[in-house]
Amino acid sequence: MRRPPPSPGSRTRRAPSRYRWPLGGALIVLTVTLAACGSSGAAVHDSFGPTSGPKLEPGPTYEVKVANVGGIGPVLVTGQGLTLYLFVPDHQSRSICSGMCAVQWPPLVLPKGVSRPLAGPGVKAALLGTSTRADGTMQITYNHWPLYRWLPDHYPGQATGQGLNNLGGLWWVMNADGAAVTTK
Repeated sequence: MRRPPPSPGSRTRRAPSRYRWPLGGALIVLTVTLAACGSSGAAVHDSFGPTSGPKLEPGPTYEVKVANVGGIGPVLVTGQGLTLYLFVPDHQSRSICSGMCAVQWPPLVLPKGVSRPLAGPGVKAALLGTSTRADGTMQITYNHWPLYRWLPDHYPGQATGQGLNNLGGLWWVMNADGAAVTTK
């Protein structure tokens, strides 16, 4: 027996679906997770950063060079001019920064197909190296210190992570001699 169609002006009520929200919620979580991950699977993209301002320099991300930064002086930066940091608890050895630490402080890693970092202007090539991370990626080191970026630094010349006591230790920029610069 078929039900007659509802009359105009009458309200019809659909039975609630138990499966609509879990499936939709799972799709939202999956989309956000994939959007936050780079090709290496490490979340390193800051989608909430500014959309305008000074431009990044044209160099490769795996280049390490020296530039003047935020009143601190000449320090290590990426080929794009973004400030690099060391994490004191690493003690000039393998990185201990993983999980949430590596999200906030993305490790400077070699892209697939690249076997060694590029020494840019002002850098001592003999101090450049790599270390294998727990996830198998090759992190760039300088004087045996694993190198990191700080997500709030969006433009060349910024060093907003300098001297932060964050995620279990201090973060400092590094000079061309491979030493921490501990002035703020």
